[in-house]
Amino acid sequence: MAKQKFYVVWVGRKPGVYASWAECQLQTNGFDDAKFKSYESRAEAEEAYQGGWKKNWGQGSSAGSSGGGSKGSPYKRKPVSAAEVGEIDYDSISVDVGTNGNPGPVEYKGVDTKTGEVIFAVGPIAKGTNNLGEFLAIVHGLAYLKKLGSNKTVYSDSVNALKWVREKAVSSTLVRDDSTAEIWLMVDRAVRWLQTNTYSNKVLKWQTKVWGEIKADYGRK
Repeated sequence: MAKQKFYVVWVGRKPGVYASWAECQLQTNGFDDAKFKSYESRAEAEEAYQGGWKKNWGQGSSAGSSGGGSKGSPYKRKPVSAAEVGEIDYDSISVDVGTNGNPGPVEYKGVDTKTGEVIFAVGPIAKGTNNLGEFLAIVHGLAYLKKLGSNKTVYSDSVNALKWVREKAVSSTLVRDDSTAEIWLMVDRAVRWLQTNTYSNKVLKWQTKVWGEIKADYGRK
């Protein structure tokens, strides 16, 4: 079971300290230039909240923003505007992966982008990587939609997985042995599906820096 984290929202709909990622998302998703960060304890989170975002935000990979520079210094990257990435296509499904270690146990799911309703969920798979899980999630989504005769868009926040889907091949250093046999069997099957099927669905990058976390996110930050 994942250890509970606490989330500080300095800039959002209602700034404060929250005890779940879902609550943090409610305050930050779609909020222009939201600033938030996760902490291991409530005491640490409360102290950081009182200290303000200028002192604490942007220090480390757990810092987030819906307006650009979500990692590292908030001054290193030019913010991406909503106009540049366009609007979310809510007539779509969003996919994401949840891992415990990389490599480690992997699970993935697809949800309705508009409602958040879980459409499919797979795992945990004994051992794999984040990128392989993301790849499987996209292909599962495409196969699911093809079976329904639907041309809905599929969103993923994984650049590598999107590239692999386009190329109909994966490039992973994960060793093939007994411990990884399950995920490699699934990946090989997914690659064959891509090589032997066509689809009209758009497969797009979820613009996390503008839209917040993808709707299928597992909240393991």
